[in-house]
Amino acid sequence: MLNKLEITLPSDREIVVTRSFDAPRDLVWDCHTKPALVRRWLLGPPGWEMPVCEIDLRVDGKYRYEWIEKGRGKTMGMGGVFIAVKMPERFDSKEKFDDDWTGGETVNVQVFTEAGGKTKSVLTVLYASKQARDGAVVSGMTDGMEAGYARLDDLLASLA
Repeated sequence: MLNKLEITLPSDREIVVTRSFDAPRDLVWDCHTKPALVRRWLLGPPGWEMPVCEIDLRVDGKYRYEWIEKGRGKTMGMGGVFIAVKMPERFDSKEKFDDDWTGGETVNVQVFTEAGGKTKSVLTVLYASKQARDGAVVSGMTDGMEAGYARLDDLLASLA
């Protein structure tokens, strides 16, 4: 059965994205934290690739992602810093997009829990304002996330 992306808005500034994966937590963790694996799924809609994926997974370590849309040359980039890391349970980060469409820095909390060989991912994103959160909600962000998570499903199946 297909695992469905769930979105909730628990406060005026937060989006919570929940998704389950048919794979053990350690493998889902690796796919979120190892650049060679992240590049294979964190791409958003079809037609995008990720030429830059740098992850220094430690407190105060930085990360950088850059995407390019093939054929059109459109680019998107973002980066941040890890503020907490507890392998393989969670990592917290602060991030900002180069084209600051989110209205400033966001604080992200990514939590992974496992039960019965299945991993639940809960990503909480705290925006600078309600307006920024609302802009993210209507941006199509969740469509891109679901496209990436569908690729992650395929990657996890191939690595199992």
